[in-house]
Amino acid sequence: AAVEGVVKEAALAAALTALMILLFLGSWRATLIVVISIPLSILVSIIFLNTLGMTLNVMTLGGLSLAVGILVDDATVEIENIHRNMAMKKPIVRAIMDGAQEIAAPAFVATLCICIVFVPVAFITGAAKSLFVPLALSVVFAMMTSYFLSRTVVPTLVHKLLAGEAQHFMHPEQQGTKGPFARFHARFERAFERMRDAYGGLLAWALTHRIRFIVGFAVFALGSSSLLSVVGSDFFPSVDAGRIKLHVRGAPSTRIEQTEHEIARIQEVIKAIIPADEIESMIDVLGVPYSGINLSLSEGALISPADGQIMIALKEHHAPTADYVRAMRQKLNESFPDKTFFFLAPDISTQVLNFGLAAPIDIQVVGPLGSDEHYAVARKIADKVKQIPGAVDVHLAQVPRGPQLRVDVDRAMAARLGLTQRDVASDLLVSLSSSGQVAPNFWVDPRGVQYLVAVQTPQYRNDSIEALAQTPLSSAGGGTQLLSNIGGVSRAEGPVNLTPYNVARTYDVQCSVDGTDLGSVSAAVREVIEQMKPELPRGVSVNLKGQAESMDTSFRGLAYGLIFAVVLVYLLMVVNFQSWLDPFIILMALPGALAGISWMLFLTHTTISVPALMGAIMTIGVATANSILVVTFANEQRPLGFDSYHAALAAGMTRLRPVMMTALAMIIGMLPMSLGLGEGGEQNAPLGRAVIGGLLIATVSTLFFVPVMYSILRTRVAKHDPDVEAL
Repeated sequence: AAVEGVVKEAALAAALTALMILLFLGSWRATLIVVISIPLSILVSIIFLNTLGMTLNVMTLGGLSLAVGILVDDATVEIENIHRNMAMKKPIVRAIMDGAQEIAAPAFVATLCICIVFVPVAFITGAAKSLFVPLALSVVFAMMTSYFLSRTVVPTLVHKLLAGEAQHFMHPEQQGTKGPFARFHARFERAFERMRDAYGGLLAWALTHRIRFIVGFAVFALGSSSLLSVVGSDFFPSVDAGRIKLHVRGAPSTRIEQTEHEIARIQEVIKAIIPADEIESMIDVLGVPYSGINLSLSEGALISPADGQIMIALKEHHAPTADYVRAMRQKLNESFPDKTFFFLAPDISTQVLNFGLAAPIDIQVVGPLGSDEHYAVARKIADKVKQIPGAVDVHLAQVPRGPQLRVDVDRAMAARLGLTQRDVASDLLVSLSSSGQVAPNFWVDPRGVQYLVAVQTPQYRNDSIEALAQTPLSSAGGGTQLLSNIGGVSRAEGPVNLTPYNVARTYDVQCSVDGTDLGSVSAAVREVIEQMKPELPRGVSVNLKGQAESMDTSFRGLAYGLIFAVVLVYLLMVVNFQSWLDPFIILMALPGALAGISWMLFLTHTTISVPALMGAIMTIGVATANSILVVTFANEQRPLGFDSYHAALAAGMTRLRPVMMTALAMIIGMLPMSLGLGEGGEQNAPLGRAVIGGLLIATVSTLFFVPVMYSILRTRVAKHDPDVEAL
């Protein structure tokens, strides 16, 4: 369902983008030429992904959906420029050649800039890298294909399909009666020209009052960026998968029959919270997994017969799952104070990101074996974490004390009877846990199916300590002795489960997050750890593990990678422009992009996450590409005798249409994704929102701030080119 939702989003984005291009170009033939690059680029990208052994999944399809809005960029800019040359009454072939040649270099640099900004993905570590490298590659392959098509297929199709339009430009008096759409497009063009004139007036004012405009824009950008400190951060956004996984832990040594009875009582409370018509299924898993394979594929929370898990699947049209979880958490803790309740990750994405742990935040307390001080530190940390706002389901993963039976063997007596401590332990293990644990035997039926053959004393026979003491022990000499002859059985206390880390004993304080973001809770947990460090006993250390640790590592890698990508983009443009100044002017659009991202995340209550940062990366690429168009055109005006003021004004006025078309295509293409309506759509929604918010302000920055900075920094008088002037 999630894959289907992403495909629908991509198709809707393509349709909306096509309508926007049709509105601007006013020609279905031109729109067809532009839109045809979308499926061709996506198909080529899929071929490359398949060659690299990747699959079509939510992430690769999300990357292709992300690319839909920008795939039309190269073709749109080229056709718009060809239209501009046609308006100069050039022959069709000359208009195509000149229009394609004028934007070949800037379009290539712009495409490379968009591809280069995905370099930071290589700096992500862990599971996030496996998720987002395919997404980045799908975008890069599609973008490079789009540029190749704009150099080859697009000019050919323009020559075949737009020859009639060229004749209209050459002989406007021969145009026939206009249809309804033509009249609508004419009104749109008049409205656009009025907006263009208004924009020219505003840009002229900004160029005249440059210092005042720059100070105001700088204050706005810096103030907007401060919003990032209040939006919070998550590794990945939470997804409402319609699944609930509740873990119930009773008193140690509770028999599995009693656990089953208690789980039935808990289910009645759950059914009173969740309406029956919204429950698709409710499955219980009780006790310890019966095999090592099952144990390795779980979170390891089922540690004894006192443990149980209730897995609830909700029907398609259900109320928000998080509301039910909060209600269950409150009601169950009130109704069953003697039990420990905590919710586990029900969806596969969160399970992967938790790296096999039962919670996104895991405070690992490592210390010497059997130390009471070690356990006291873990309990104290748990008590402090419970006071952190937003921290829920705080519990200790280990149960350090539970009733046990202790067998004390008289080793001297056992040796005289030909028995060792190992013999006693092995025979007891066979009797109580079956021979499958010590010496597994298998029987293969004629069909080739293996069956484990195990011998075990029936559990109902071991109903007392006296019965256990009658366990027969076989000696090496062939004789048989009873356990009571060489040892005694007594009651004791001991740990229900042990979790070693590099041999040392560990206690894990685990907690989840509700009603706030993971970043704020993990920051508060770190403060607790720092406060506890001076009080730690000798040999005890505390570390933060889980999703919180991976989030910090990935964010750090993305931040370094983003800086590296901006430097790479800058150096690429230095080589292209043969100037250190022009690339600096082009990058002036980026503060606006950051401000737009900040405002969009703040207004939509979206936290900073890896998908949101991926959207920020994409925004940087597109904003840079649009700025290249403006600065390139301004540079072309300097040899014609324009000073920096008039060159900047002409660049803004002329490049207004392609810049707006590129930005609007990306924004409209991201609208379906930003709404997050499909199954699992919450995962990619921050990406779409970051792109939309960043481009909204980055486009304003490109059309105003970049020309103003150009007029200030490009004060050197350009040399006149007689050939250019003659042309």
